[in-house]
Amino acid sequence: MKFTNIRTVQITSYLLLALVVTQALYTALYISEAKAALKLIWGFEVVLFTILAAFAGAAMIQAKNYQVGWSAIAFSAVLNIVQVSIGLTMFEPLFAAAGQLEALGPVAGAVLALSFMIYNTAKILLGFAALVFGIAKMSAGAKALGGLTALTGVVAMFANTFLIIIGHDAFLPAAVGGGSGLLATLLLALCLTSIVREEQ
Repeated sequence: MKFTNIRTVQITSYLLLALVVTQALYTALYISEAKAALKLIWGFEVVLFTILAAFAGAAMIQAKNYQVGWSAIAFSAVLNIVQVSIGLTMFEPLFAAAGQLEALGPVAGAVLALSFMIYNTAKILLGFAALVFGIAKMSAGAKALGGLTALTGVVAMFANTFLIIIGHDAFLPAAVGGGSGLLATLLLALCLTSIVREEQ
């Protein structure tokens, strides 16, 4: 099967949009405490992130420019595979065991902290990709979309860096890191296809 550069970028943008939808849906279900559905969404996200890693990696090789942006998307996908896999396979048994044996509480907490560390790191990479492609979009003349994407990417980078360095118990809510990263992902997806078309 042959994938042109434009087709690869289009699929990458569709995958990013699909992940925006699944993560928004996950948040809504988490608030409503629909735990059974959360596992299904996490499992679906692992598949989406796996395919995203393949297509973003291919785009990085095919692209004439912005390889660092494609690299950021590909490696964010890999990190998200690890993060979601930890949550899907380890959270439930660890916290159940910690409920029975108090000594396991710090272990469960450490695994949760590791998961958040990987999550925030992946958001930094997506924010960086949004900055790269946002600036590219501005250079192509779409200053509104490009500027908003770049700005949101910077906010996502700083918010998630803050959460990694200072911690989730500081004054910045963890939702700011996730929310800014999600918005950066949405705007990034909207920028991608037209940038590559302009290069051809």
